[in-house]
Amino acid sequence: MAEEVYVASIDQGTTSTRFIVYDRHAKPVASHQLEFKQHYPEAGWVEHDPMEIMESVKICMAKALDKAAADGHNMDVGLKAIGITNQRETTVMWSKSTGLPLYNAIVWMDARTSPICRRLESDLSGGRTHFVETCGLPISTYFSALKVLWLIENVDAVKNAVRAGDALFGTIDTWLIWNLTGGIGGTDRDGNKVFGHHVTDCSNASRTMLMNLKALDWDKPTLETLGIPAEILPKIISNSERIGVVANGFPLAGVPIAGCLGDQHAAMLGQLCQKGEAKSTYGTGAFILLNTGEEPTQSSHGLLSTIAYKLGPSAPTNYALEGSIAIAGAAVQWLRDSLGIISTAADIEKLADTVQDSGGIYFVPAFNGLFAPWWRDDARGICIGITRFTNKGHIARAVLESMCFQVNDVLSSMHKDAGEAGEVKSAEGEFLLRVDGGATVNNLLMQIQADLLGSPVVRPADIETTALGAAYAAGLAVGVWSKEQIFAGLHKENTRVFRPKLDEAHRRKRADSWYKAVSRSFDLADLSL
Repeated sequence: MAEEVYVASIDQGTTSTRFIVYDRHAKPVASHQLEFKQHYPEAGWVEHDPMEIMESVKICMAKALDKAAADGHNMDVGLKAIGITNQRETTVMWSKSTGLPLYNAIVWMDARTSPICRRLESDLSGGRTHFVETCGLPISTYFSALKVLWLIENVDAVKNAVRAGDALFGTIDTWLIWNLTGGIGGTDRDGNKVFGHHVTDCSNASRTMLMNLKALDWDKPTLETLGIPAEILPKIISNSERIGVVANGFPLAGVPIAGCLGDQHAAMLGQLCQKGEAKSTYGTGAFILLNTGEEPTQSSHGLLSTIAYKLGPSAPTNYALEGSIAIAGAAVQWLRDSLGIISTAADIEKLADTVQDSGGIYFVPAFNGLFAPWWRDDARGICIGITRFTNKGHIARAVLESMCFQVNDVLSSMHKDAGEAGEVKSAEGEFLLRVDGGATVNNLLMQIQADLLGSPVVRPADIETTALGAAYAAGLAVGVWSKEQIFAGLHKENTRVFRPKLDEAHRRKRADSWYKAVSRSFDLADLSL
């Protein structure tokens, strides 16, 4: 009988944590998911409790292992490695001596750093694009460096810990790895003393605004300009290598952590995107990445230059162009939780399908401003075109369309930046958009995306490609799979293709109306004052 071989993933997202176990064929055999609390202390502020996130990881690991054991899978000998993937840019500062957070985690979509952004834009010679050449990113509330500055300037506990040399910074991957590998001091399976590894991977580091994209190391001039001490920063590693082993006190003590990628980079690997191929992940936000190969591509159309993946310490680095959309599935949650128009997120498909179209309604979900390609933190959400004819179905459909229009805006910028040479076409000469993430179960959403995009949308059988990508990276590092096996497509069967049905004239008219709606959302941030 073949030896049981498994690889697992911790997928720590913006609204939930999950743990998934895969077999040697990269098929999921057990999983558990847990939502956790979102904290909104002020308008535009979003926080998480890092201790609650850590606890959610522990629970998901234990419950998924129980399910696997109940189904007859032997995890004790079979589980070879764990990969980690995480919400990016979300910033944690904690004490080296106590291991406790010095403040709540400031979430990637949080907009409190707007005044710091304005200050830097006016003080620095390059304005908003001052750091783009080194890190590929504009000055924006989105990135971790600005959140670190806010914490140092506004939270005494952080300020004092930094001064005393007791502060550690990390994105969520770093926080998880540090705790899982021993934290302030634990033991391994043999009773030896172990301490947490303070590391991050190059994909997460590329989202801080502090990493030099070509050198894959912290950029000293940037740190000096911003006044961020290098001592608080984790070591940068590749996406696929043995990082450390899980310490006692956690399920799976002794199992190596061997892969780590930010969620969008993990989804890119899970979708097997090689040079010229693009994917869109629909979660809380939506994130579109195009693999540009082994050279970073600078965008002149509002996109970010970032890492795609680096599958080993000596492996080549693949770069990507990325368009980040702050609000996608979060708009559906808003309809459910704040307006009560739907009872569950899944209800939106049925409600939106009660109407033929959005009835002239355009919804721009700029709850905390707009990210790519607009980069307007002064934008606010609007719903326009309302008449007495408008009903709940029209609003639901407009919310779904808002996700698709935003993805189109990003892909349009990508086409301009990468050009014909930068995209791989199918045998039929079509550009294929690979899609994944929880919202892609919605068939109507996928059809709307194909219609408004004017090209096919391809959905894999396993839509949780983020967790799958982290599993691939971990399995690769410990020899469960080779790179050739992964890219040959361990899971290519059962894809569904959605083809556009909308004519070109109608598509162009809808796009023009969307741009008109987006322009109306600008310069509204002071309405709430």
